[in-house]
Amino acid sequence: MKNLLIVESPAKIKTISKFLGKDFKIMSTVGHIKDLPQKEIGVSIKGTIDIHYVALEGKEKTIADIVKEAKKADNIYLAPDPDREGEIIAWHVEQEIKNAVKNPLNIKRITFNEITKTAIENAIAHPHSVDLDKVAAQQARRILDRLVGYEVSPILWKKISKGLSAGRVQSVTLKIICDRESEIKAFKQEEYWSIDGLFQAAAGQVAATLTHINKKKPSITSEKDVQKLLGGMQEASYSIDSIKDTKRLKNPAPPFMTSTLQQAAYNQLGFSVQKTMQVAQKLYEGIPLDDPSTPVALITYMRSDSLRIADSALKQARTFIKKEYGEEYLPAAPTVYAKSKGQDAHEAIRPTDVTLAPDSIARFLPPDAAKLYTLIWKRFVACQAKPAQYAQRQIAIQGGVYTFKVTGSTLLFDGFLKIYGTEEEKEEETTTKVSLPKGIQEKDSLDLKTLTPKQHFTQPPPRYTEATLIKALEKEG
Repeated sequence: MKNLLIVESPAKIKTISKFLGKDFKIMSTVGHIKDLPQKEIGVSIKGTIDIHYVALEGKEKTIADIVKEAKKADNIYLAPDPDREGEIIAWHVEQEIKNAVKNPLNIKRITFNEITKTAIENAIAHPHSVDLDKVAAQQARRILDRLVGYEVSPILWKKISKGLSAGRVQSVTLKIICDRESEIKAFKQEEYWSIDGLFQAAAGQVAATLTHINKKKPSITSEKDVQKLLGGMQEASYSIDSIKDTKRLKNPAPPFMTSTLQQAAYNQLGFSVQKTMQVAQKLYEGIPLDDPSTPVALITYMRSDSLRIADSALKQARTFIKKEYGEEYLPAAPTVYAKSKGQDAHEAIRPTDVTLAPDSIARFLPPDAAKLYTLIWKRFVACQAKPAQYAQRQIAIQGGVYTFKVTGSTLLFDGFLKIYGTEEEKEEETTTKVSLPKGIQEKDSLDLKTLTPKQHFTQPPPRYTEATLIKALEKEG
């Protein structure tokens, strides 16, 4: 055996093996192989930070098998996932095998964001060392997890109840949830009213809402306030004060990263965060299509906080849009998205091959996988299409001190909405929000037909869903 390639998940072995010849043996760590001990803190901070790692239960044989095969190999490629957790796995494997191999310099780290032939071959052609900065970042997170858990959890047992635990992330999350609950309990409902008017013009009827009195926003807090206003409104003479016509662009959303994929899958598909990541993992590792014996990786790595897109993927998406939807949907230049914070270790979540359109492969996929792939595919392709464009008309009606306004919009060009958009977005953007009569002009006189007061009450902030909680955590950094 000449080459040993070590991956994190056994599900990748079959997908990767079809790209590599018989000179490669592929093994899996099946996740982490070492961690801090379960029954002691495992971290010593005395001027320096010392970490005590132990083999995870049941992983002794995995480690022994990897060491045995590494001894026979001329080259060892460490290929766990391209993130902090993958880096620590690669480092732990390196620590286990470096004294057993013929030449430690032949231990190489490779990373890839998609399991395709091109990506695998490119990774092998450009190996590098284990990123010790990324290893240190993972260790810092893990130490914080351990210190918070071991030091704070006993306080919870004494003060609240046995069996409770604290954590670096879970405790912060719990505080955010509790803070929202306090806001809800402290919320005091307030009454307010709106007044809609229906006006008759020569060209037709116009419905509008009261927005200003004496050029100030009205504060109508009771039915008594409404009754005081109605008399004056009914006696006023009304006319069209202004008509403003504008055009507005609605840009496509950026491609998915992990947090936005989780939010969209929850809102549009009803998937929990856990389900989203499980299904995405299968799409990343590969699912058989027309050949049952050959899994095909369908998306890039699903744990990403980056919005970067490879040049090759941009080119493929633009070619696809031009061919399938027409040149009028293709911007003059690729749309580049950027995010200021994050690891940026990999790309945005996207299909590995845009030509594998959801309709063409749905019959091969489990239903949930087909739904999630469709969501990812549409979002990615749409992010490289032109914005949607529509005309917007605002009519202001004046009657003495009373100003009523109404806004209507009409879609002129669907742009990216042809590819991706929620049903609500499509309905909003492709229909006229308010019926505005044609031929209406400024200074046209209007007859007041009816006034309709509506009672409303302010609402407390909603409790978090999985999707909105993820969004709140992301906002807080």
